Formats: sequence, C-alpha cells, structure tokens
Amino acid sequence: MSTRPTITEQVPDPETAREEGARKIAWARQHMPILAALREEFEAEQPLAGERVGMAMHVEAKTAALVETLAAAGAEVAITGCNPLSTHDDVSAALDAHDRITSYAEREVDEDEYYAAIQAVIDHEPTVTVDDGMDLVAAIHEDYPELIDSVVGGCEETTTGVHRLRAMDADGALRYPVFAVNDTPMKRLFDNVHGTGESSLANVAMTTNLSFAGKNVVVAGYGYCGKGVAKKAAGQNATVVVTEVNSRRALEAHMEGYDVMPMAEAAEVGDVFITTTGNRDVITADHFPKMQDGVVLANAGHFDIEIDLDALDDLAVDRYEAREGVEAYELADGTRINVLAEGRLVNLASPIALGHPVEVMDQSFGVQAVCVRELAENGDAYDAGVHEVPDELDRLVAETKLDAEGIEIDELTAEQREYMDSWEHGT
Repeated sequence: MSTRPTITEQVPDPETAREEGARKIAWARQHMPILAALREEFEAEQPLAGERVGMAMHVEAKTAALVETLAAAGAEVAITGCNPLSTHDDVSAALDAHDRITSYAEREVDEDEYYAAIQAVIDHEPTVTVDDGMDLVAAIHEDYPELIDSVVGGCEETTTGVHRLRAMDADGALRYPVFAVNDTPMKRLFDNVHGTGESSLANVAMTTNLSFAGKNVVVAGYGYCGKGVAKKAAGQNATVVVTEVNSRRALEAHMEGYDVMPMAEAAEVGDVFITTTGNRDVITADHFPKMQDGVVLANAGHFDIEIDLDALDDLAVDRYEAREGVEAYELADGTRINVLAEGRLVNLASPIALGHPVEVMDQSFGVQAVCVRELAENGDAYDAGVHEVPDELDRLVAETKLDAEGIEIDELTAEQREYMDSWEHGT
C-alpha cells in the first residue's frame, strides 16, 4: 500500500474541507437521477463486492457521486486527479473520509506529485480501472505489468484517452479490455456537445467578465466538442470561425453557416480562440504575431499542448497575471495575448471552474457505472483491446433518464418490427 499521504492528511483544516465537500456532493447527487437509481440497485445487489476500482478522473462533486455509487456497490475505490488543476480539494477530502474510498487527488501539484498519486492508486492493485485521459492504463502497462493479469477491464471517459487507447491497441500493447465510454451516444451527444459547449463558454465568460456577443470566436476542431462550442457561441450572438484538418468536418461546419478557414487566417480576425482538437500545436509561434491586442486563448481539449505556450513565452517581452486565471503575454509591439487556465482545460482548470453541468455528467457517469458493473460480472467475455459500450447498456441509461424526467415515448408495433427487419417488404 502506498505511503503517499491521502488528501485528508494534506489539507490544512480537514474537518471543514470534508463538510464543504460533502455539501457540494449532496447538491450534485440531488440532480443526478440516473446515478441515484443505479445506486439503489447497486446497494441491494452488491455487484462490485470484492473489486478494487482505481480511478484517475477530474475530482469534483459530480465525479464524487460516481465514486460513492461504486463504493455503494461494494467496491474499494482509490482515486486521484487526471489534471493538476481540476481537483476540488474539499471534495477530495470528503471522499477520503468514506470507509471504502481513498483519495490522493490534490489541486496544483507538480508533475512528480501528479504521477506519484497515480502510483499510489495503482498500489491498491485495482481490478477495474476508470480513466479520463488514459494515464492510469499507461502507468499500469509501463510500470506495473505484473498487475495486468488481475485487471478484469477498464473504462475511458474522454476523446483523448480513447485515441491513445486505440493507438495502443493497434500496436498490440493494450493487454486488458477497455470500454470506450467516450464513444457511446449517451456520452458523445450530450457530454461532448452540450457539456463542453456550455461549460467552456461559461468559464471563459466568468474568468474574463467579457461578452461573446459581436465577437469573432475561433473554434479549433469541429468534432463533437467543437460542434458544441460553436453552437453555444453562435447562440450568444458571436460570429463563429471554425478551423479544421478534416475535409468532411470542415464542409459540415460550412453547411452549418460558420466561417471556415486555416488557423493562419483565423489568427488575424479572432477575438476569442477555443481549442477542442485533443492534438498538439494547434496555435503556434506562426499565429501569435498575427493576433490582435487583447485576444483570449482557451483550451477545451484535454492536455495543455494545444496552445504552444513555450513559443508564446519566447516571443513575449513581459508576462503577468492580468486577472485571476488570466495570464497576459505582451509581445514586443505591445500586443497582449491572454491565456486562460495555463492552457489547461478551461472548464475544469480555471479558478472558478465547475466542469460540465450536473445533469449532463449524470448521463456520462451512469454509463461509467453500468460499464464497471459489466466488467465485474462479465469481464471474461471481452478480449484485450478497446471495446464499444454494449448498446443495451447505453439504452438502459437513456431509459433511466427518460423515466426520471417523466417522459414517455412510442414503441414499435410487431408489424413495424417485422417490416424493419425484412428485406422482402417493398413499396
């Protein structure tokens, strides 16, 4: 077992932190009917009894509701953060006070402390992993291969993590099954579109106290997250510019009425830039000198590599905190370029970040919960590699949400099912 201190041992006033964290978690749970329904089932059936769940996630109130649901199912859970700036220390302390939960997550850790906490989670020898970005899976494979045979499977929450896992799988290096939770409809259509769109723009606005109306908002990448950011920005009366490397996505953005151009051109007209690609070097040294004075740069991807901050720092003659969560880089000609949240996930790493709306994460974490149960109960049915979430599990979460909202829908009749399943019926 790890000797790294848990969060409760690190915070200055553990009791106050626990109380405040518990209050935040209670508020989230109140608005998460899917997890509430699953928790009731899990408490009665104990499907995770005997399992050890290791997690690397954004440790805030909504994530805590998932963690407590897994613990209520009988699991022993160890968790740490998946981003140095996204942890809420009071929530982490509240989790650590639970009998079956150990939290190592702490905000504003350096790189060594970040990976030491991941190692501390792995020291619990998890039988199931739950990741947001794949750092936990990578660490187990690289540093603790002797544990792989005891891991029944894992779940991956985000686009970047799934991309990394698919590359790992293609190389034959992934040695246990992992569900691509990010790719399931109940995640992509809601979390990525509405969650990222709403939370990113909300945090940019609150951090800067600026309006989007009348501004040129440049959205880098038109995947599900980019679509959400573009849609919500347009809804706040911004002119939206999309940059893309994929011809079909670029055409889709054009057909949706957005301006589409290379970043080299967008750099000259943008007021606010939001990256959503999950890739590196999206905004670089070639672009900074073209930007207008006072532009705002934010990242809504995963890692802090989309904006080349090293290059920007080299170009700057001065650098200072213009506002809490806003770092101003002043170029030789006096142009000021404002970077939010150190180029990290703006909706989770800015000083006032709360992440996605509660209702949205209820759906994503509902999928996580049923996938962890599926691995515990039927893990032997899945070979090593990346797996799509079984459709019946995704539909179960959707149906649970509809029931909670009091929404009823039609069902296919027997005749309709026969028609849809037959090639013999024509006009």
